[in-house]
Amino acid sequence: MNKYNEEIRKYEKEAEDRYDDYDDNYDEDGFDTGLEGQDSYDEDSYEEVEYIGEDSYDEDGYDSYAQASIGKINPNDRTLTVTVTNTSGADAEVIIFGGNENAPQPAGVLVTVQESSHNEVREESKANPFKIQGMKMSVSDPLQFDNVWRILRKSAAGAANSYPYQPRNATSPQNTNPNLIDDSAFEMDVTGQDSIRFFQKAGVKTTLTFTIKARVDMGNVLMGQNVAEVSTAPRPTGLPQIDLAKQSPRPVFGVKPKIKKMVRKVVRRPINGGGGGNMGPRKRLLKKRR
Repeated sequence: MNKYNEEIRKYEKEAEDRYDDYDDNYDEDGFDTGLEGQDSYDEDSYEEVEYIGEDSYDEDGYDSYAQASIGKINPNDRTLTVTVTNTSGADAEVIIFGGNENAPQPAGVLVTVQESSHNEVREESKANPFKIQGMKMSVSDPLQFDNVWRILRKSAAGAANSYPYQPRNATSPQNTNPNLIDDSAFEMDVTGQDSIRFFQKAGVKTTLTFTIKARVDMGNVLMGQNVAEVSTAPRPTGLPQIDLAKQSPRPVFGVKPKIKKMVRKVVRRPINGGGGGNMGPRKRLLKKRR
């Protein structure tokens, strides 16, 4: 044997000694070269990795409402037009809604609802509360916009929670008219406990147009249906370019948004970094604990 063969044998011997031979108990059969057959590999040496698309959603992130069970509000039955006039000769605080308290208006102040009556809206809010999303406010005197609203929730036990609302903070392309303010972001839950209060200037007429986004219809219980009803049509602004861009309504009451179906792609990859194809992964030999 020439010196070159001896050198090769020395390297082979050293390589065998270094391969996980911790106990001098190297098993030649424990090494799978993968050359015994094409595409050979150990089934247990691979793990399944799932890749989920970006449009996936968490099932637990939504409540138990089913989209098909929630009723739809007729687009022609979701508007409240409230007109406020003050003929008292002095500024007076106006009370809108507040069905439980049913507080009387100051002398000379008249609150009317064009679609029905203010009393009817108050009574209906007790049994069938609703959610307002979007408000238009038109006045005969722009100084009326300077009066800050108080949105009040008052319970029968005497607890009261109030927060202010400033109409001039609303931003909309329609707010170029000095006597009109449109606020598509205005939101308010109207139950028997809730009311709007602000000071109406003497001799000024104010018209408020509220858009109902969702409401409760207790009559659905008699038919075994969900009491929740939502409006699926977008709130009109009067500007065609904006109305066309808002055709997709926002989800409400936990209804799942319409998204693409989730695609699951299962990829098999070797745990120990072995290759597939014609070369199967090696089996890792671990040191035995004494």
